[in-house]
Amino acid sequence: MDELTTIGFDADDTLWQNERFFRLTEKRFAELLSSHAEEETIAARLLEAERRNLGVYGFGIKGFVLSMIETAMEVTEGRVPASVIGEIMAAGREMLAHPVELLPQARQTIEALARSYRVVLITKGDLLDQERKLAQSGLGELFHAVEIVSDKNAATYSRIFERHGDGAQRAMMIGNSLKSDVVPAIEAGGWGIHVPHELTWVLEHVEPPEAAPRYRRIQALGELPDLVESIRNGAG
Repeated sequence: MDELTTIGFDADDTLWQNERFFRLTEKRFAELLSSHAEEETIAARLLEAERRNLGVYGFGIKGFVLSMIETAMEVTEGRVPASVIGEIMAAGREMLAHPVELLPQARQTIEALARSYRVVLITKGDLLDQERKLAQSGLGELFHAVEIVSDKNAATYSRIFERHGDGAQRAMMIGNSLKSDVVPAIEAGGWGIHVPHELTWVLEHVEPPEAAPRYRRIQALGELPDLVESIRNGAG
């Protein structure tokens, strides 16, 4: 009954670059406010704003921009120039228009697994931006289904794998975030495969579930087909 039939993929920093552009924009933001505070202080204040705003703005670039504006107002004690606000908004528009950069082996891995399994894209963030990136990636046609959600937890995976598969017990989730992609998928009863990215947002950090029987870690996406085959054969 636990034979694997469905494989879910995260998108940002699993299939294509994402966090890199946030880091570059954050550095630019700190430079804009360099006369008011040190870069480390600005980064810490921005992270605080992002943490408290997640429940209001959700994940994605638009919430990030609003958090930058809020931070700028706080750091300057309400005296932030309109020109700086304009720069922040322009930076956000640039992020939203940035071309998609696929990570190595993304297409080949999905193509290989789609021959034998249902493959589902499960990503969180702003709906329009995620749809844009998926369209530009050229990967959309490879997936049997696409789910763009506001957050990822065990209930999310249970629902999606029931809708597009045979339940979480017969499903696997692959992603760079232990917190969003791996741990909740395992909690739902599925496999959780961690593919680390060199840049992962600090709010996505949790300890790896080393004791979980269905937890695995690979170094690169191209290793996934062999891992899936070994699990299928009972050797993984």
